[in-house]
Amino acid sequence: MLNITLDLLQRIGDVAKRAGREIMKIYETDFAVEEKADSSPVTEADKAAEALIISSIREGITDTFPIVGEESFAAGQAPVVGDAPFWLVDPLDGTKEFVNRNGEFTVNIAMIDGGRPVLGVIHAPAAKRTYWGAKIGVFTQVGDEEKRLIQCHEAPVNGLVAMVSRSHRTPEVDTFLADYTIASENSAGSSLKFCLIAEGSADIYPRLGRTMEWDTAAGHAILRFAGGTVQDLDGNDLHYGKPGFENPHFVAKGPGVSGAEKSG
Repeated sequence: MLNITLDLLQRIGDVAKRAGREIMKIYETDFAVEEKADSSPVTEADKAAEALIISSIREGITDTFPIVGEESFAAGQAPVVGDAPFWLVDPLDGTKEFVNRNGEFTVNIAMIDGGRPVLGVIHAPAAKRTYWGAKIGVFTQVGDEEKRLIQCHEAPVNGLVAMVSRSHRTPEVDTFLADYTIASENSAGSSLKFCLIAEGSADIYPRLGRTMEWDTAAGHAILRFAGGTVQDLDGNDLHYGKPGFENPHFVAKGPGVSGAEKSG
């Protein structure tokens, strides 16, 4: 296992930022959109960012642990992983947001150990915002400003702020949220929803649709170490390294979000 230090977090953040710069170069062009076997979109930006991240980790961080990347997996190049440490990479989370040019896409890099996320970095290139999370702390930074520590807040007594997916909202989500006292709802693309709970801007994010482990791992790490949880509908923490790397339905929450907040 890597010794996760502030320096390592910074280095992984720098890798994510470099990938973000490559993404923005393509974002500013008339890029083409292809369709993968699962009908999800993919662009040159996804592929270029993943290649940069993998080479940067291999050559500048460590070549010890397997790397599972979304685009490599789609191309049939998934390494075998178990409970040993491995990297999970989503080079462009929110490709639909990228294609729609709304800025709500991210670069996600996570490390998994024993099936649990132990390090997560999320970079939003269009917003120039970065989040880092590990046991040593959770931080955010905008542009070149100083990094600041963040943490979840306790669930407010007057109702929760719910995050919902901008591109993947389903009727099941509305049914789920009807059991809670919701003061307001916000929509966002990509893994930013985890980050907003981690920094105390929101309280709950249910995802009752298909996701893959690289979609959630970095956000899970950030939220976990900020005081929140990411659990399946039976209350079990999401586990990583599953065959096929597909997640069950899940709910991300800040502390204190439980049956006490249900409306009835």
